[in-house]
Amino acid sequence: MIELRPFNALGSADHGWLKAKHHFSFARYYDPERMGHGSLRVWNDDEIAPNSGFPPHPHAEMEIITYVRQGAITHEDSLGHKGRTEAGDVQVMSAGSGIRHAEFNREDVPTTLFQIWIEPQEGAGEPSWGAKPFPKGDRAGRFVPLASGFAGDDEALPIRAEARVLGATLKAGDTAEYQLGRGRHGYLVPAAGSVEINGVRIGTRDGAAITDEAVLKIKALEDSELVLVDAV
Repeated sequence: MIELRPFNALGSADHGWLKAKHHFSFARYYDPERMGHGSLRVWNDDEIAPNSGFPPHPHAEMEIITYVRQGAITHEDSLGHKGRTEAGDVQVMSAGSGIRHAEFNREDVPTTLFQIWIEPQEGAGEPSWGAKPFPKGDRAGRFVPLASGFAGDDEALPIRAEARVLGATLKAGDTAEYQLGRGRHGYLVPAAGSVEINGVRIGTRDGAAITDEAVLKIKALEDSELVLVDAV
């Protein structure tokens, strides 16, 4: 089953410096039918104004993956980590037993990103942070793990969950397949472009909640940049 969640029907918030769309219940947006998808708990589509951002705040027991689409985000945390993650790159924060962090757009242009939260298999543990570039050329025509809790995904940033966050770029008319497997929960969002997934059309920044589909057959209707979560 593939449930289309159109971008215009998502939860929304406008704080001036932050414009957000929520694929699942988050903050003041609450929908009891959209509390998550398997262990995927949050997918926020954020636009952060120049020279603004999230001041220091705490997290615990959550894997937080940030996929930067435009601009850059600058991270600082209570462990002393500092880093700047640019468009096309990914950062992962394992909140573990507890961490405080700040995320700022220190650029002169808006930063757009997907922030994805996945519930860990083990809540406690030492918190950690890491970031890595993932050139879009390496993702041409196929799904590449960007963050993963599976052995063998050695190039991906590690997370403490039985899940993957994957990226792909497809030219118009190109096709790709992904073996999701029965009993898994998939959630796909085109950061750009539009695709068909097993015959269902998904537009730019729409969400596709996928269950009971062993194989995903994807055809690009236009040049597309895709982010997919594969979770329990």
